[in-house]
Amino acid sequence: MRKRMELRSIIDRTHHIRRSDLLVFSTFRNENVRLPYFLKYYRDLGVSHFLMVDNDSDDGGTEYLAEQPDVSLWHTRHSYKRARFGVDWLNYLQMRYGDEHWCLVVDPDELFVYPFCDTRPITALTDWLDASSIRSFGAMLLDMYPKGGIDTVPYRRGQNPLEIATWFDAGNYSIHRNPEYLNLWIQGGPRARLFFSDDPFRAPALNKIPLVKWSKRYTYVSSTHSLLPRGLNLVYDEWGGEKASGILLHTKFLDTLALKAAEEVARKQHYAEGQEYLAYAKRLADGPDPWCKWSEKYINWRQLEILGLMSKGNWA
Repeated sequence: MRKRMELRSIIDRTHHIRRSDLLVFSTFRNENVRLPYFLKYYRDLGVSHFLMVDNDSDDGGTEYLAEQPDVSLWHTRHSYKRARFGVDWLNYLQMRYGDEHWCLVVDPDELFVYPFCDTRPITALTDWLDASSIRSFGAMLLDMYPKGGIDTVPYRRGQNPLEIATWFDAGNYSIHRNPEYLNLWIQGGPRARLFFSDDPFRAPALNKIPLVKWSKRYTYVSSTHSLLPRGLNLVYDEWGGEKASGILLHTKFLDTLALKAAEEVARKQHYAEGQEYLAYAKRLADGPDPWCKWSEKYINWRQLEILGLMSKGNWA
């Protein structure tokens, strides 16, 4: 609640939000190159309104979003780190505007994929979840990457990043259960083998719960990795079956990463003083190729289900 004082409204169109609308919440900094496709992707899925927090961008993204008729926008110059990496800002906005709405919390480099997303709008998924009395939906973060050096092909503003970052690791993941919050903890993929090969347990977590039928009583604890009440983290079947789940296609590995890594290393606003971005900056200097002989080229969600990375569960 205290962190709400750090947000300044740039444009407030929340009076347009209807009771049935699905809402996207996101925090960003200097992501203007990604924002046009980000909005297009989620509009095409059926998202009705975007509630965005700009952490002091200077690349024109703020001005671009302010012109979008389905965006409400806030600005802050305050510390991303001291707001628990933006969680406090979005928790407040969800408490105020997201109560009893399906809310999707994603970064501008994350593309949400769910069962039947090629033929059904996201509201078909949330209607089924409502009918099944399910209030949270899990999605593993799947790092996408190009074949060849990360900086070989330039990314154009508004371009589908999957035209460049078309590959992913089909395996190479470790999973264990967090006894405190009951969520699964997933690590691995190209970030573990490329940037944290000497200590894979320091690799970023890949488990997320981005889609929630929000209530004022809920709160994210650590990014979208875990929530309170703890029961919302049980997005997996404890008895050996499969619950429906999705994927977040993570398109960080474009030629824009080197500049982003250098900026974030200097700012030290990310987890563990930006050690993740420090690892990126050091390794990117060698021009690594994330592709390997076990890489899979992305086709569609059905491929991801066959590989066991997501599931349609009993949704038919």
